[in-house]
Amino acid sequence: MTAASTAQAVETVFRIESARIIAGVAHIVRDVGIAEELAQDALVAALEQWPQSGVPDRPGAWLMATAKHRAVDLVRRKEVYARKLAEVGRTLEDVPPPADPAAPDDIDDDLLRLIFTACHPVLATEARIALTLRLMGGLTTREIARAFLTSEPTVAQRIVRAKRALAKAGVPFEVPYGADREERLASVLEVIYLIFNEGYAATAGDDLVRPALCEDALRLARVLAGLMPGEPEVHGLAALLEFQASRTAARTGPDGEPVLLADQNRATWNRLLIRRGVDALRRAGSGPYSLQAAIAGCHAQAVRYEDTDWAAIATLYGRLVELTPSPVVELNRAVAVSMAEGPAAALPLVDALAREPALRSYHLLPSVRGDLLERLGRREEARAEFERAASLTANARERALLLRRAAGA
Repeated sequence: MTAASTAQAVETVFRIESARIIAGVAHIVRDVGIAEELAQDALVAALEQWPQSGVPDRPGAWLMATAKHRAVDLVRRKEVYARKLAEVGRTLEDVPPPADPAAPDDIDDDLLRLIFTACHPVLATEARIALTLRLMGGLTTREIARAFLTSEPTVAQRIVRAKRALAKAGVPFEVPYGADREERLASVLEVIYLIFNEGYAATAGDDLVRPALCEDALRLARVLAGLMPGEPEVHGLAALLEFQASRTAARTGPDGEPVLLADQNRATWNRLLIRRGVDALRRAGSGPYSLQAAIAGCHAQAVRYEDTDWAAIATLYGRLVELTPSPVVELNRAVAVSMAEGPAAALPLVDALAREPALRSYHLLPSVRGDLLERLGRREEARAEFERAASLTANARERALLLRRAAGA
């Protein structure tokens, strides 16, 4: 192999294995920042050695072993230093008491520990997202910045500050159990959900969809479902993302313009992902992600748009509102009601939401209202709503679609 092809092989293997390597090393050093540095050291060692020695038969295992050897050396050096300080009557730090035996429901998996650490609620949402994509997704700072339309220095600062915050707060490298696990799991699911949504319907920029982000989130959801098979909401999230991802290719036209659900070519929907979604939904529960997955499943399994069970979808949205009251969910329920019972039944529901402060700048509220008014034949009012919606969105593709609808109203 040439030096260039060897370097490419190293980077490819590292991208695939980086999360496991960081997780394995963090188990030794108990610090994700140091673990990532040691994983990078192993990458540098591979770039130096593999062009001469050749790519090993098990390159991932080579990188893991190299990183772990360095981690063990680091721990030993710290222990020796601590003993020398103790000999002169000082201590580097309080020696922690022996660890208690693991609880019966503790989960012994380094990847799971890593994702719970990266998504710890002590971090701001943006920091959790950036750190998760870096550690679990293997994305570079540049890739994360490009995906979220922000600068590399901003992303780099978020990641550095996140690592410092975890170290300062003394966040243990572990999977919580009992009541704490439920709270922490909610943060993990939220981060994966937010990553997928930014890929599925970009909030800003020139592209409606960023498939790479959807793929990263879907991979994280699958990993989590494999690591936590007894958690119904984990399967609910996995099912939701499988169903949503199955439609990604049909959501945009040849030039990247949005294609509405009613106009999508369902023959292009990914049937494998839909089957995976159905399988995951069978293991889901009745929580928020599971209910959203059931709604997405109604869409995914309708052979034609006209076959969609809108009454069932409206009922599911009603249950979701009871579980997690939200004006956005209410708006989605109103759309389902309009399809099941007609636009006249839904318009009062949408008008009531116009007073919600949280929806004041939400472009989909006037967009939905414009659609209802258009279906009721109130074209002038519909045109004004579509124009207002276009002025509120930061996504160029959505703005163009809304302006076209305004012109046609």
